[in-house]
Amino acid sequence: MCKKTPSLMVLIGLAIGLTACGAGKDSDSRLDIVAGFYPLAYISEQVGGEFVEVTTLAASNTEPHDLELTPKQRTRVADADLVVYLKGFQPAFDDAVSDHNRDRGFDAAGVEPLLDGYTPIDGEQEHETLEEDGKGKDPHVWLNPIRLANLVQGLAKRFTEIQPSHGEAFNIAAAKLRGRLQALDTEIDAALANCQSRTIVVSHNAFGYFAERYDLRQVAISGLSPEQEPSPERLAEVSRIAERNHVDTVFFESVVSPKVAETIAAEIGAKTAKLDPIETKPNSGDYFDQMRANTQALRTALKCS
Repeated sequence: MCKKTPSLMVLIGLAIGLTACGAGKDSDSRLDIVAGFYPLAYISEQVGGEFVEVTTLAASNTEPHDLELTPKQRTRVADADLVVYLKGFQPAFDDAVSDHNRDRGFDAAGVEPLLDGYTPIDGEQEHETLEEDGKGKDPHVWLNPIRLANLVQGLAKRFTEIQPSHGEAFNIAAAKLRGRLQALDTEIDAALANCQSRTIVVSHNAFGYFAERYDLRQVAISGLSPEQEPSPERLAEVSRIAERNHVDTVFFESVVSPKVAETIAAEIGAKTAKLDPIETKPNSGDYFDQMRANTQALRTALKCS
């Protein structure tokens, strides 16, 4: 048996050290990604493909705003190669990232600046209550496909920084997904181009980015938090605006009680329909399927041709 020479031992030690301290993660291992909620998990899976393993901490059919983390979940955040989140949307998740894994976080709000929560209705004067309840930044940036496409590009860049050996695959997947999002944007724009009405009444102030992109006017019964109980003054004000704009459909969400939407609808003689903010994984299909379902619901409500 040959003895290892001192010089060979030094070279082995250096090689081990370089492997441990390298800038990128080992190309043979999958990136461990923890995402705060569905849309960020979805784009992580689409961009990362076979080279990532994505965990979503917000359970399906529950309100992700209200996520509370168990000690085990906080450990998952601490151990992840990358944590994908949107600062301000899930306070408990934000705290876990800040406490345990700040250097390995991808903040969507840092890539795509957020809009103010309140957007005034053209020609309406009576919305002091609406304005008060809409204070803050609107986190629902993924409801504009072009803004989501910008997040996809930023995420691919971050994945590549962590695992450079798969950078080409990440960028190809991101380009494909961005192309699909741009095509979806064109599809929705055409579908909502010619409508008898452009005012939508929704249960929760979540559709500002969608409304901005497609020239709609959002009137929200509740503020940025879907759990916020609307005041009687707010209910009366929404009803007045809805009647003035001849709204005949009030939209509710799948993970929030429809009772308030039903109350407004009964008040103005309207019907109710579902409009999903896609905060959680759809019961069937994916982000694209639900965006198309939302668009069809709006086409019916707004009497689009």
